Amino acid sequence: MKTVLEIVLEPEQYFIEKRFGQAVAKQLKINDNDIKHIQVLKRSIDSRRSRIKYHVTAEVYTHSDKYVKPVYKSEYKNVANSEPIIIVGAGPAGLFAALRALEVGLRPIILERGKNVKDRKYDIAKLTKESIVNPNSNWCFGEGGAGTYSDGKLYTRSTKRGDVSDVLKKLIEHGANEDLLIDAHAHIGTDRLSGIIAQIRETIESHGGTYYFDTKVTDFIIQNNKVVGVKTADGNTYQGVAVILATGHSARDIYELFDKNKWALEAKPFAMGVRVEHPQTLINSIQYHSENYSRYLPPATYSLVTQVENHGVFSFCMCPGGIIVPAATDDNQQVVNGMSNSRRNSPYANSGIAVTVDIADVPQYSKHGALSLLRFQQDVEKKMFDTAKGSIKAPTQRLNDFCNGRPSKRLNRSSYMGECIEAPLHELLPPFIVTSLQQGFRNFGAKMKGFYTESANILAVESRTSSPVRIPRKENYEHVQLENLYPCGEGAGYAGGIMSSAIDGINCINAVAQKSGLL
Repeated sequence: MKTVLEIVLEPEQYFIEKRFGQAVAKQLKINDNDIKHIQVLKRSIDSRRSRIKYHVTAEVYTHSDKYVKPVYKSEYKNVANSEPIIIVGAGPAGLFAALRALEVGLRPIILERGKNVKDRKYDIAKLTKESIVNPNSNWCFGEGGAGTYSDGKLYTRSTKRGDVSDVLKKLIEHGANEDLLIDAHAHIGTDRLSGIIAQIRETIESHGGTYYFDTKVTDFIIQNNKVVGVKTADGNTYQGVAVILATGHSARDIYELFDKNKWALEAKPFAMGVRVEHPQTLINSIQYHSENYSRYLPPATYSLVTQVENHGVFSFCMCPGGIIVPAATDDNQQVVNGMSNSRRNSPYANSGIAVTVDIADVPQYSKHGALSLLRFQQDVEKKMFDTAKGSIKAPTQRLNDFCNGRPSKRLNRSSYMGECIEAPLHELLPPFIVTSLQQGFRNFGAKMKGFYTESANILAVESRTSSPVRIPRKENYEHVQLENLYPCGEGAGYAGGIMSSAIDGINCINAVAQKSGLL
C-alpha cells in the first residue's frame, strides 16, 4: 500500500539510493525489499545544528501499489482565429500571461523590445567584453526578461495571489526539473532558463500566438479613454481586446511616457545598495558549522535582515556559487546584479545587500513628483558610471574597509564579468545608505560569524531591486485611468521576482477573460 511518511535523514542517507531505502524501511518497520518506489514530495535542509539534516516528506509504494509518473501538460486552445490581446514584454509576467491567454481562448501578440533568447546572448557578450550597451537587448531586456539571466529562484511569499504550483508545473512542462515541486527554495539556473523560455515560445506560437522581437512600444492607441492598442518605434500599430503592460522595472521610457501624458503614476519605495561577494567555501563553513561539510550538501545560502534606525537592510537575490554581472540598460549607468547556473559551481557566493529608500530619504528629489525616486536611482547609477570613468568597470571596496571608512589598498578576487576598480564607496554612495550598510554588515557579522571579513568585496551599485515607480490600478487590475490597460508585474510595481511576476501575469489575463465573458 502507499504510505506518506516524514523522515529526517543525513545528507548521505538522502542522496545514496540504497541508504535512503534502508532508512525508510527501518522507520516503517518493513523489509527494504518490499519497497517498490519512493516518491519525494518535499525536502528541506535543517542547518541549525552541527549535524545537518534533510527533512523529507515522501510517498512510499509497497507490494502491489503502482507508481504512475505524473505528466505535466496544460490544455491550450488553438487561438489562431481568436480575439487578439496585446502583451508588451516577454519576461515572466508577459510569458505566463500569454500561456494563460491560450487556456482561456485569447490570441497573444507579444511585443518585445529586445531579441530572442539566442540572439540576445551576442549582445550580452558584447556588453561584457567591449562595454557596449544595447539599450534594448542586455541583461534586463530581451526574451525572458531579467529573469533569464538570474539565479532563477522560484520562491515567493505571494501565495495568496494565485496558484504557485500551476506556475511550477508549467515550467516543468517546458523542460524544468521536477525537483521544482520538491525543494522549499527551488531554483532553475540561467543555463537552463534560456531553453525553457524557448520551449514556451514554441508552445505559444504552435497554438496561434505571435511574437514580434526588436519591437519597442512607444505609445498607446486611446479611444474614448479606452486603450485599444499600441504604437511601436518602427511605425506599426497593434490592436486587441486589451493591453497587458509587462515591461519590467527597467523600462524607464514607459514611466516617462506616463509622466509626459499625466496618466496616473506614483513614486514607490524601493531599495538600493551593493553586491557583497564572499568565497563560497566561507559561506559553506559558516552555514554548515564546519570546514568538513558533506559533499552531498548544496552550496550554502543565507537570508539576512536587520533594522538600522528607520531603514531596513536585507539580503536580496542571494546567488550561491554565482557570478556578478553588469546590468546597465543604457549609457551613463553602472549597475551590478547576480546570477548563477543550475549547478551553482562558481567558487564565489554573492548577494545584493539593500537599504530601503523612501521619498522622505531624498526630499531634494520631491520636485520630480512620481519620478522622484527614479531620478534618485538614475543619479546614483550615473555617479558610479563616472567613478568607473565611463565604463562598466565595477567600483569595488573590501567589506571591512568600507565599514571602517578607509580606501582599500587591494581587492579580493571576484567573479564580476568585467573589471573591478578600487573606489571609496563609503564616500561615493548616499550617506544614509552608507551608514545603514555599515551597521547592517556588522549586524550580519554578529548573526553569521565570519560574514564580516576582509575576504569579502562589495561592488556598486545594486539599484534594480524593484521598480521605484508604481503604475496604479483598480481591483480588477485595470489602470485607474485608462480602461483596457493592465499594468503588470515588476515594472508596474506589483511583483518582485519570477514567481510573483508570473502569477500577476496570469491574474491580469483572468481579469480580461472575466470582463470579456470567457470565464
